[in-house]
Amino acid sequence: MATKPSKFNTFTFFKLPSAWWCGVRLKSIDEKKAVTTVKHKWLNQNPFKSMFWAVQGMAAELSTGAMVISQIQQSGKKISMLVANNNASFTKKATGRITFTCEDGHLIENAIKKTIATGEGQTFWMKSVGVNADGVMVSTFNFEWTIRLKK
Repeated sequence: MATKPSKFNTFTFFKLPSAWWCGVRLKSIDEKKAVTTVKHKWLNQNPFKSMFWAVQGMAAELSTGAMVISQIQQSGKKISMLVANNNASFTKKATGRITFTCEDGHLIENAIKKTIATGEGQTFWMKSVGVNADGVMVSTFNFEWTIRLKK
């Protein structure tokens, strides 16, 4: 899988279809930062006419996980990845287009190096912040990623 957003979005169609059908899209990615968006619409709303929290979670997780996938590929090693824990806070109704940004890519490289060097699993927390079109924060998600060398 390439780390170009268009290729990654094709990947989500086949491997994460619920996220794709809800409108979650990767907009940009590099080693330090990834940006995803999702637009509030009938398909992904809750009974209160705002975006369902789980849809926000899919977009937030993708902004962290896309960088993990990308850096694992760059390592050339077979490394498994899994979310072990997460938490979230919601500060405003999510309507319109919500943009999630994660700037914690720098945490991944060290964890990959350690798991390759020691053969032991590593964990690290990554944060993704969602803002609406006005730049107002609507939610913050934290994901504890675990990685380990496959045997």
